[in-house]
Formats: sequence, C-alpha cells, structure tokens
Amino acid sequence: MTTAVLFGSFAALLVLTVPIGIALAIATLITIVFSGNMPLQFLAKELVTSVDSFPLLAVPFFVLAGEIMGKGGISKRLFGVASSMVGNKTGGLAIATIITCMFFAAISGSGPATVAAIGGVMIPFMVQEGYDKSFATATVAAAGSIGIIIPPSIPMVMFGVTASASVGDLFISGIIPGVLVGLAMMVWAWYYSKKMGYKGVAEKTSLKKIGQAIWDAKWALLIPIIILGGIYGGIFTPTEAAVVAVVYGLFAAMVLYRELSFKELPKLIYESALTTATVLIIVGAANAFGRLLTIEQIPNKIANWLMTISSNPTVIILLIMALLLFVGMVMDPIAAIIILTPILLPVVTQVGYDPIHFGVLMIINLAIGYFTPPVGVNLFVGSSISGVPMGALSKAAIPYMVSMIIILLLVTFLPQIALLFV
Repeated sequence: MTTAVLFGSFAALLVLTVPIGIALAIATLITIVFSGNMPLQFLAKELVTSVDSFPLLAVPFFVLAGEIMGKGGISKRLFGVASSMVGNKTGGLAIATIITCMFFAAISGSGPATVAAIGGVMIPFMVQEGYDKSFATATVAAAGSIGIIIPPSIPMVMFGVTASASVGDLFISGIIPGVLVGLAMMVWAWYYSKKMGYKGVAEKTSLKKIGQAIWDAKWALLIPIIILGGIYGGIFTPTEAAVVAVVYGLFAAMVLYRELSFKELPKLIYESALTTATVLIIVGAANAFGRLLTIEQIPNKIANWLMTISSNPTVIILLIMALLLFVGMVMDPIAAIIILTPILLPVVTQVGYDPIHFGVLMIINLAIGYFTPPVGVNLFVGSSISGVPMGALSKAAIPYMVSMIIILLLVTFLPQIALLFV
C-alpha cells in the first residue's frame, strides 16, 4: 500500500504538470505522512545530505562553463571548423551542425545547453540557406542530446555518485558511443538532404581554408583536450576539471576572443545559478524518493520480479532498455538516474553486465528522451528558438531517434565499444 501511495501520488503530480523536483518531494512527504514510520525531518535531512558531495561540485561548474562558452564566441568558432570541412557537401550545414554539437558536448556536459548555444546560431543560418525549418531544428535538438554522452557529462557524474562508480571511467567509456551516435545522425542528415536537394554553401573547401578555421578556433579546440587530457593524465579529478573549464573558458571568452564583457557576467552567473538550483533540487528530492524506495525494499521486489520473467540476460537487458526509453520520455534524466540506478544496477550486474557499461547504456537511453515527447527538453528549447510547433518538430526528429536506437543496440550487445579504454 505504501508503494502504491508513493508512485500513485508521484504520477498524479506529474499529470498535474508539477515540476519534477517538486513532485518527487511532495510524493515523498505524502508517503511519509501516510506510513507514519518516519519523522517528517527525513525529507529535509535527505535534501541537504544528498547534495553534500564532492563529485557533485562538478555540476555547477560545468553548467557555468557551458554558459560561458555558449556566449563567448566559442560555439561560433567550432562551427567554423566543421563548416570548413563539410560545409560545401550535400547537407553540409546539417552535418556541420552535428559535428559542432559533438565538439560542444566535449565542453558543456549538458544537452539543453548545447541546443541553446548551437541552435541560436545554426537554425537561422540553415533556414537562410534553404533548409526546412523543422528539419533544421530537429537536427539541433537531436544532436544536442550527444551533450550527455560525450564527456564531460553531468548525468554521468550523477550515475557515478549514485552507483559508486568511477566518473573518470564513465567519461572515457562515453567517447566512442557518442561519436557513433553523431555519425549515425550524419548519415540520416546526408540522406535526407540529398533527397530534398539541400546543397552546401557555395565556397569550396580547401586545406588552406580548413587550416585557417582551425587556427581561428585553436583556443576553443584546446578546451576538451585540457579537460579530458587533465582527467586521464591524472592531473586533476573530474570535479577539478570543471573548475579548470570555467577559468579557461572565461580567459578565452574575455581575453582571447573578447566576445564576453564584465557587464554580461552577472546575468550569465545568475542564469547558471538558476539551472544549478533546479538540478540540485531534483537531486535532493530524487535521493529522498530513492531512499524511501530502498526502505520499502522496492528495488529487491522489482529485481526478483524481473528474474521471474526470464533468466536470459538478453531478455532482461532488453526489458530494462525498453523501460529506460519510456522513462526518458516522461522524466528528467537526472531524476531517473538517481531513482532507477539502485533498482536496476543489482539486476544487470547479476546477469553479467559491467556497471560502467550499464551506465553508458542508461545515459544513451535517457539522451533519446531529450528529443522525445512529452518531456523532450531539447525540443522545447529548439522550438523556442525557431518557432516550429512541437508536433512538426517531434515528427522531424523520429529518424534521428531511430538512428540513436540502432547505436544503443550495438553498444548493448558489443560492450567492447564502451569498455575499450576502461
């Protein structure tokens, strides 16, 4: 009965469009009052203690770094490099947009931040060059989801904290799957562009032009090298890397490129603080919700139930993937990770899956939800930029979703793709 109250109240609150973090907290509070087994202070205590974590310090700094780099001219220069390589090919602008999102993913760690930074520049440009607005917006929204697969990744930090897994190993295991997702999206972008007759820009590419673009973007291209090289070289932790990203981003945007002024900093920090506060409220509420699940032994019951369906590892992992795809459509990835990891991780490890491998699979699943209705945060961000209705945008994003699911299945059944460097 307690379980029914917990999930029932949470579902009812979501139907009433209560924000996910608030819904988690209220559902937890209702269940505490109903059961009478725990003091009301339980919720307040979990909200505080759950965010008292050194790895979680990476979240506000990666959020701030993404804001700095999005507004400091860095995304524009990254696109310049991608465009110089493929901009004159069939569908070149769409492919260049996906490449730029992959570059930016190695900086920001956030899907919506990637869409906001790249979409504001690329969607109007693609439309100006004759691309359909729905396709242009769907391309940015889908490619923005790569932001949480290619490291650094805020959801990977959350999984590492929740699963007591190495954040560094999670980061390195996301590189190849993230690149494969990007390549799969490029294949669809090229095919659709060829079908619709979308040409590239008139200027021909050349080694000289590529070299000039790389030289102009050299300070931007150094960012992922510094962040990831520092982590895997043992120079600093992922949390310290986030701080380095902020410092270097400020230096590049304000001193080297001079596209960010001191006057803009307060607003930028304010926006980053709002995003961070939202994330941490979700983290705290989701931890309290998850702790209540553990007290009620719900993870063990679900694990036992899954094992009664089948003992075949393939069947179990496919069931879990289907569950995660559905959850990604209706729930914020961070909340989903904190709630579901304690439930699902014992099951997948029991059937022989590595925790790091499962972490990557979970992130890819939830990344698909970024551009899938009804939640689809990237779709909302893209729609706000271009004005394309959600219905048309969701339809245009379906082929990208299919391409991502294909890569998800490859990574599921070929774990070496994710674990090659771990």
